Amino acid sequence: MFVRPPAEIGMAEQDVDTPALIIDLDVFEANLAHMAETVRSLGIAHRPHAKTHKSADIARRQVAAGAVGQCCQKVGEAEVLVAGGVQDILVSNQIVGQRKIDRLAALAREARIAVCVDDAQNVADLSAAARRFGTELDVLVEIDIGAERCGTMPGAPAVTLAQQVAAAPSLTFAGLQAYQGRAQHIRGHGERRQAILHAAKLVRETVAALEAAGLACRLVTGAGTGTYPFEAETGVWNEIQAGSYCFMDADYQLNLDADGEQDATFRQSLFVLATVMSRPTRDRAVTDAGLKAASVDSGLPRPAGLEDVTYVGASDEHGTLTLGPRAPELALGQKLRLVPGHCDPTVNLHDWYVGIRNGTVETIWPVGARGAGF
Repeated sequence: MFVRPPAEIGMAEQDVDTPALIIDLDVFEANLAHMAETVRSLGIAHRPHAKTHKSADIARRQVAAGAVGQCCQKVGEAEVLVAGGVQDILVSNQIVGQRKIDRLAALAREARIAVCVDDAQNVADLSAAARRFGTELDVLVEIDIGAERCGTMPGAPAVTLAQQVAAAPSLTFAGLQAYQGRAQHIRGHGERRQAILHAAKLVRETVAALEAAGLACRLVTGAGTGTYPFEAETGVWNEIQAGSYCFMDADYQLNLDADGEQDATFRQSLFVLATVMSRPTRDRAVTDAGLKAASVDSGLPRPAGLEDVTYVGASDEHGTLTLGPRAPELALGQKLRLVPGHCDPTVNLHDWYVGIRNGTVETIWPVGARGAGF
């Protein structure tokens, strides 16, 4: 079923139907430009993670700014991106099961496709599918550098798996996937840096072991918005995968910089626009943005630019605010922006982005890969 956009181009922000996912275009473009200049100055490549935005429109803008391509986590996301014109994609995840693997191998007829592995049987299955479809897949060995999620052990186990990739027909060993996801939200700057320096030691040892075995490690990719300066500092990674930088969220805003202040390298560009739908008491207001409008896995949304107003509870279609003594009057029907706790799963709750500039709707983009979880 087609879901109509919550706005029309030229409409005032205050007239947008809610709850709606809105982008402050000036801030969004500044975030893209800042990251593009940063990676150029660092001499590394940037492959933003599309699990953040799930949008070919945004992916094309990132590539136009200098990104080498996109990451994604699911075959469905990759299919949407390729259909939208993205030609270089890394599925930074393990793809298991014949149907999914066949889709991935077939997609390599239309774009350059890479994928991660941590298991020898998966290598064999990918090779067989690529041969059936007459395609080639780049394959990266994922190593566990502290996230304790996917990934083979660094060092000798990674070398053994890389050798199996290199020997497999229709597969090319392309390098290492090395992402320390747990480090992204370590609040202290020094502690975050130390986590990456420890990870870098494991990666460096694995690269040396690969080279000793006669395997060139062309690519070491990983890093996120919370840590990419540290990966770049080590000289081990030559590609970063930061994705949330374009939007940011309330959780990332808790990270501290080297001075112990809120890290303001990137600013908030993504909001959930909500409407006050009830004012049952002087100190309580209720909005129309609840659990179906904003993810709460990393905490509740935060009202933007409103003093002494706190989002204290979410149910399916209601978001409850408490209003302190310094809070502005919130009238029935008033619109307010909410900063989501976690941008990625919040995006997946919406069908459309509404791009706002100077209080006016300038553009509307579909969240094309919404629900592409397989």
